[in-house]
Amino acid sequence: MRKLLEKAAGKIKGRDYHIDEKLTTGDLLGVFFERGGMLIRGAFRGLRMKKKGKFLFIGKRVRIKCPRKISIGSGATIADGCIINAMSKDGIAIGKDFTLGADSIIDCTGLMRELGESLVIGDNVGISPRFTVFVRGKVSIGSDTIIGPNVTIVAENHIADAVDKEIRKQGTKRSGIQIGDNCWIGAGVTILDGVEIGNGAIVAAGAVVNKNVEAYTVVGGVPAKPIKSRCN
Repeated sequence: MRKLLEKAAGKIKGRDYHIDEKLTTGDLLGVFFERGGMLIRGAFRGLRMKKKGKFLFIGKRVRIKCPRKISIGSGATIADGCIINAMSKDGIAIGKDFTLGADSIIDCTGLMRELGESLVIGDNVGISPRFTVFVRGKVSIGSDTIIGPNVTIVAENHIADAVDKEIRKQGTKRSGIQIGDNCWIGAGVTILDGVEIGNGAIVAAGAVVNKNVEAYTVVGGVPAKPIKSRCN
């Protein structure tokens, strides 16, 4: 059973895959049947997507709005309880070997009168549970980036210049958010509109990022400030 699962996982991911020796045969059987059910759901629900890879795993209680706006690569996993609203101008494009953790939300549009732009995610991106992204301006996440639990990304800012007018009536700014390749976004981080995070950067847990982060820099705090360079 172990060798069979390792071979199957390696084929899906396109690389050698090893399963922890501590897992029992019962554990492996449970994984086998769970992943099998996810693969069946992925096969049927993927038929409505614009494009999907050979293998797509979808958990239970997943809600997907406007699947025709989604392109997703092979080996992707959408875990239990996720909500994806792909209604937007240019849709959602996701690379291969992607993981979206349980109870995560991808929300591309809040108001019908003003659609969100697009979400682009590279290859080999792993996102932990309870991730939330509000795609109003364009959001891009580079390949090989990992994102911890309870991370929030908000690609929009409300205009509040006039004190004699309701904030909700003053409109919004949408500069977008860009996260580079090979980044690590820690647990509980909030990333605000207009931010660019360079390749290889690390954002410490709990940080609020409201300014650009240089490549290969570690930042942390509220608001986030540089702690050190990874190049030293």
